[in-house]
Amino acid sequence: MTSGALHVRGRVPGVDGASDDRDVELWAVGGRIVDGPVADAQTVADTGWIVPGLVDAHNHVGIAPGLGVTIERARGFASADAKAGALLIREVGSPLDTHPLDADPRSPQFIRAGRHIARPKRYLRGYGVDLDDPDHLPDEVRRQARDGDGWVKIVGDWIDREVGDLAPLWTDRQLADAVAAAHDEGARVTAHVFGTDALPGLLDAGVDCIEHGTGLTDDLIAIMAARGVGLVPTLIQVDNFPGIADGADRFPTYQAHMRALYDGARDVFSAAREAGVAIFAGTDAGGFVEHGRIVDEVVALQGIGFDAAGALAAATDRPRAWLGAGALAVGDRADFLVLREDPRIDLETLRDPVVVCGGIVL
Repeated sequence: MTSGALHVRGRVPGVDGASDDRDVELWAVGGRIVDGPVADAQTVADTGWIVPGLVDAHNHVGIAPGLGVTIERARGFASADAKAGALLIREVGSPLDTHPLDADPRSPQFIRAGRHIARPKRYLRGYGVDLDDPDHLPDEVRRQARDGDGWVKIVGDWIDREVGDLAPLWTDRQLADAVAAAHDEGARVTAHVFGTDALPGLLDAGVDCIEHGTGLTDDLIAIMAARGVGLVPTLIQVDNFPGIADGADRFPTYQAHMRALYDGARDVFSAAREAGVAIFAGTDAGGFVEHGRIVDEVVALQGIGFDAAGALAAATDRPRAWLGAGALAVGDRADFLVLREDPRIDLETLRDPVVVCGGIVL
């Protein structure tokens, strides 16, 4: 369908516990929600449940196994995500500059974190920027902050082959200086962390979000909750931990550690939810996880104690507010799903949406 004026009528479910269901009519012109009525607008749906486009808060459309992703291949990944309902993507690290996709009206909206920042042989080769001198971390953070859309991604821990296990990449002082540099640039910092040892330094430095977070302890969870630090647990990626361990026979300590993190992950994430940590849905698509799986991640949130309404909120209203993105107000980008059934009763209805992306029905 072309990008002419669109009209939908339906009901928006209250998902945050503070709002009731509401009946709405929406009009979209030029990719934005506008005041209506609009003459000659084509009605996409006259009934159904309307929810903001899903948010994938941890995604890499510029990454695939083997690297070498072209912008056209990234466009295909973005299309798969959009068709699955993920209409806002927080791209937390990519070796490919995906900004050209912003001009594609059928692509999701992007909020980027530049490239991963790591050290030589301490992350996946070719994915990020490797700093020979870790004291240069604040300078690199400033560069990535200026290349991104308000976020910077630091690799907090990874296997140290000399140690044979997960280990932090940075000193506490380096992290504190780096986070201060990001905040000075008006950017927030998120960190990849699997284990426990890197987390105290990252949280003390003032990072704004933790990716994965399988090594969180009760004390660290309490700090995150008190400071409003976000958590993107990437549940369907954590499901790959046993396979990662199976391929690490040269490092038995790391192998056992990854298996233990997997075994404890659901309890860790459940404790974080119960403590009030802000948890957001994110697939980690682009490596071991295929694109277009956002609904799998939303459904998986029920496995850590969310009810259907809470899981839906963790992929819609809450991350949109956290990221400063619109939802369904006049002036917002026209990104929404129309569903046949109430998703708070059965999240599986998210698998068969009418997807409106930037005012275009996909």
